[in-house]
Amino acid sequence: MRWWDIDPVLELEKDLFPEDAWSRGMFWSELAHSRGDEATRRYLVAEDADRIVGYAGLASAGELADVQTIAVARDQQGTGLGARLLTELLKAATDFDCSEVMLECRVDNVRAQKLYERFGFEPIGFRRGYYQPGNVDALVMRLTTESGGTATGSSSVRETETND
Repeated sequence: MRWWDIDPVLELEKDLFPEDAWSRGMFWSELAHSRGDEATRRYLVAEDADRIVGYAGLASAGELADVQTIAVARDQQGTGLGARLLTELLKAATDFDCSEVMLECRVDNVRAQKLYERFGFEPIGFRRGYYQPGNVDALVMRLTTESGGTATGSSSVRETETND
């Protein structure tokens, strides 16, 4: 994801997460930490023709990574795009030398929970009222990676390190 992707990403964000959409400033802040030798973030976009149809982001701190967001356009859901984005985030976690990946998922988002479970994430707890203003609980999930292990698969995503 690059700065010029923020506007189309925000459109998708508002469509998919109308109650708790990220702001422009949140995306700018995340992208500010995704470049250079000291990068602690990896943000990706997926494109179909000239349209962004998905995006994802990961933050790292030491040996811990956190999936910040994964979103897939409604007309692309069920195509495997979410799995390809998650695969790329897990590769990024490996690149950051993270041995554990965490995420929060809305308790009412069963489709996403099933995706994460297929990748080996396990539920470890809840965060009550995490998603605001809707006051929706989050299911906290964790994946502990094996030394040197990473998810595999091909994808059509573009990551922050590309030189466009």
